Amino acid sequence: MKSLSHINEEGNAAMVDVSDKTSSARVAIASGSVTFPASVFQTLSDQDFLGKKGSILQTAVIAGIQGVKKTAELIPLCHQINLTKIHLDIAPGDNQFQITCTVKCNGKTGVEMEALTGVSIAALTIYDMCKALSQDIVISSVRLEQKKGGKNDFQR
Repeated sequence: MKSLSHINEEGNAAMVDVSDKTSSARVAIASGSVTFPASVFQTLSDQDFLGKKGSILQTAVIAGIQGVKKTAELIPLCHQINLTKIHLDIAPGDNQFQITCTVKCNGKTGVEMEALTGVSIAALTIYDMCKALSQDIVISSVRLEQKKGGKNDFQR
């Protein structure tokens, strides 16, 4: 039977002890989307996705990378991880941006929270840069697509 890994025997929050685990190559991929009203997305597209604050997509990529690097500071029970690769891709689609974040490390714990944080921060940055045009922007479908390298690999 599965149990919550971040709750100890007394029912209190606890960081998982990974000291006895062996290091392995780990990778996680997460995705999400930011959807706009059609007229707003058309306006953004007509402006080559440039806003008053600069390139919407490049700013979101940089923010997502920063978010990945700060995951342990943002999520209390996450371990600090020595990351080896972060790749954030933001692709325009049908009135939306599709965000994908891939994170790699060689370590004792996985990087799925880092990948999910990267997608979330990139999406929030897009929202922030575009909110002057509309508050009817929807961030959705933030989810883990894949994780490899631990004892519980996952593929959507």
